[in-house]
Amino acid sequence: MEIPKRLIDCLNDSKVQYEILHHPEAVTAQRIAQAEHVKGRHHAKIVMIKSGDQHLMMVLPADHQIDLEKVEKAIGKPVSLDKEQEFKSIFPDCAIGAMPPFGNLYGVPTYVDKHLAEQDYIVFEAGTHTDAIKMSYRDYEKIVKPEVADLAIKLQPMKGA
Repeated sequence: MEIPKRLIDCLNDSKVQYEILHHPEAVTAQRIAQAEHVKGRHHAKIVMIKSGDQHLMMVLPADHQIDLEKVEKAIGKPVSLDKEQEFKSIFPDCAIGAMPPFGNLYGVPTYVDKHLAEQDYIVFEAGTHTDAIKMSYRDYEKIVKPEVADLAIKLQPMKGA
């Protein structure tokens, strides 16, 4: 699978600087951050949420986990975790679990956790399990215009890790 053309076109049309990183295939956000030699707080992972019939994209640091109560408070409606079967057709040009945090390109409202919004740069999967993109958070925010809210809680490091 290749990096979605709509993502590269969007970045190029927006005239922002970005770097494409290639890494060994990895599927968990923490492992990907490791493969890319990036701290978990800079790696943007996606959690798909459903509210009624609407799919919502939550973008949070890899070292955090989604907190559904915080999400409900942020959007003012009940939510549940979305099921892969229900949202994979929205991202036809992406490997499942490797969607870029650009809900705007797929007609999906995008919310970013406030901890990720504090970073100077972010790294995210670029539609495949072996490609990632690194770019400034400010440029990302300018393009996607996500809603920034308190959505997640920091994972506790494993003992002995």
